[in-house]
Amino acid sequence: MVTGASSGIGYEMAKLLAAKKYDLVLVARRLNKLESLRAELENNYGVTVYTFSFDLSKQESALALYEEIKVKGLEITMLINNAGTGEYGDFTEIPLEKEIQMIQLNISSLVILTKLFLKDMKSRNYGRIMNTASILSFMPFPYFSVYAATKAFVLSFTEAIRAELSNTKISVTALCPGPVSSEFVTEEMAKSISYRRLKLSDAGKVAKQGINALLKRKGTVIVGLQNKILANAPRLVPRSMTLRIAKFLAGN
Repeated sequence: MVTGASSGIGYEMAKLLAAKKYDLVLVARRLNKLESLRAELENNYGVTVYTFSFDLSKQESALALYEEIKVKGLEITMLINNAGTGEYGDFTEIPLEKEIQMIQLNISSLVILTKLFLKDMKSRNYGRIMNTASILSFMPFPYFSVYAATKAFVLSFTEAIRAELSNTKISVTALCPGPVSSEFVTEEMAKSISYRRLKLSDAGKVAKQGINALLKRKGTVIVGLQNKILANAPRLVPRSMTLRIAKFLAGN
């Protein structure tokens, strides 16, 4: 199952998994995009694809999605929590409603889906989970304050669950990309130094590394050399300097 499958990294992951002959459950808000992708994957790869339109930024959606999966008798052996959203700007200027929805999507729905499907995986003692985090998981990032905090949660949560499951046949992977060329990038984000000066990753290449890590049961995967350097900067320089670097990169 891939959430956030209608575009960007999730879309590319779905294509890669279909090429490997995995049947798929695809989840996103835009049903028309999902149906178009379903037709493409079934025609090109001969797999079975199920589509579910849910807005996971709404509190009740994650539970409703799980219940519908169970009603249809589908067994999820791999879960990719990829759906996410971000907001760029001064913390006091971003509407509170948008940030609450971001927390719900990036954290709460991810935790709900992980818990429910992980219980099923534990009953079979088999499965794979991958959560999409970010290089911002490793540092506070001004003007992406809430987004960076949600991704720090995703990384910490994912690594903790992986440790809990170390004696099982269930793997948990954290995928940490940097800036990616996709629909995720808003006009405001594109004006920031981080998006103007850092090399944007191709969504297909990020997806390929992610699927490779998922299938090989790897732990935390940082995509790209520049992102590995940025992610490890907090270990190498004083925290005050890390924050100055982050504010510079987040500025415009």
